[in-house]
Amino acid sequence: MSGGASSWSFAEADAVRIQGILTEFLRDSSARTAFIIDRTGQLIVTTGEPPQFDATTFASLAAADFSANDQLARLLGEPEFGALVHQGEKESMYLADVAHRVILVVLFDNRTTLGLVKLRVRTAVRDLTAAFAELFAGRDGARPTRIARELVGEAEDEIDRLFGT
Repeated sequence: MSGGASSWSFAEADAVRIQGILTEFLRDSSARTAFIIDRTGQLIVTTGEPPQFDATTFASLAAADFSANDQLARLLGEPEFGALVHQGEKESMYLADVAHRVILVVLFDNRTTLGLVKLRVRTAVRDLTAAFAELFAGRDGARPTRIARELVGEAEDEIDRLFGT
């Protein structure tokens, strides 16, 4: 797993864990492809069906879209939008914040529903948040278990607020 920049090099165990979370999510949601991108638009991970477009350009545009929507949220008095949906006639995408560090982008088509993607993304975001919190905590020298618990709690609260559960 690599994204081209030294800041996104992972230990093998981290790569396997993140790929496993994404693979399980794709299987459970029947979505086609999952990307992890950073907030600057750097493609970090791609899992599932290979995209039929330039994934590097896509990652850059998706990050810009997410950033623009954060600005729109602030104009509306919200600190941020934790998730975005772009629904087309045949192809759709769902973007979700992970650990305030990266963005999960899910591509799906008519083989599944937005409802199923939303339902399954909740667990994926929780698990990815824990994985990235531990990854960054190890780099920052902080205690991973405390940070991971705090970020997972924040993510679960945000998801509950977004989906009204």
